[in-house]
Amino acid sequence: MGAGNEPAPVAVDHDGLRIAALDWGGDGPPLLLLHPNGFCAGVFEPLARRLHDSYRVVGVDLRGHGASDAPAGIEQCGYRDVAADALAVVDALGLEDVDVVGESLGGSAAVLLDELRPGLLRRLLLCEAIAFPALGDGRGNQRADGARRRRVVWPSRVAVLESFGGRPPLDVMEPDALRGYVRHGFRDRPDGQVELACPPDVEAWFFEGGAGGDGPQVALEALGALHAEGTVVRGRDTDLPAFFFAAQAEALGAEPLVVPGGHFFLQQSTDLAEQLVRTHLPA
Repeated sequence: MGAGNEPAPVAVDHDGLRIAALDWGGDGPPLLLLHPNGFCAGVFEPLARRLHDSYRVVGVDLRGHGASDAPAGIEQCGYRDVAADALAVVDALGLEDVDVVGESLGGSAAVLLDELRPGLLRRLLLCEAIAFPALGDGRGNQRADGARRRRVVWPSRVAVLESFGGRPPLDVMEPDALRGYVRHGFRDRPDGQVELACPPDVEAWFFEGGAGGDGPQVALEALGALHAEGTVVRGRDTDLPAFFFAAQAEALGAEPLVVPGGHFFLQQSTDLAEQLVRTHLPA
């Protein structure tokens, strides 16, 4: 931990970008936290503070998110690219035998991190991981379209909290998780306002699966050859199709674990998130 029990900032140069991370410290085995698309490591703040008594907790800001540099185009937004960002942070900190909590895009990154460095990871907790077959249905990417419509500049973080906390989908988050995201996921502007750290185009590029098809289907294929132990978890009220998670669990020869909550169940209940980690990734 940094001064005043704050997470220590980490910065690593990788692939021409500055990749940032938050190190909450701890004397136990390393636990890596990988966040959803559009968010940042700070969204795990309440969970990290619960766990640093038993784990060395590190959260990575994937490229284009939080304090990390943004890629210039979709050609730098493959899912293997974000996995390599996480690997660069792990190597810089000298971590071995790592457990990972991967949420949404972070779940895909966790699986591909195992592919990049077999034997580095011990166990993966895959929470609503974006790993599924190529759908090929010709429909427009509504999530990418929605990302490009996001408001970028806000008067203050207080204004962001008041807006996000009062409407879906983030109104389901516990206040501390939402505050962690807004604190670390927005940047101060010279004019006194704040702006999204993750540019809307970057979020959209990841929703579109990156360049060259290096997206959700690649992560699903890698699951079948996973070297680490994996647990697939989905929210009971998720808006994603159940067959996504059934396919992931089948690749691991298991059944998906269904828990209360939606896509962001880890932020809906820190108690549940802590229980999942301590049960499936025991220190």
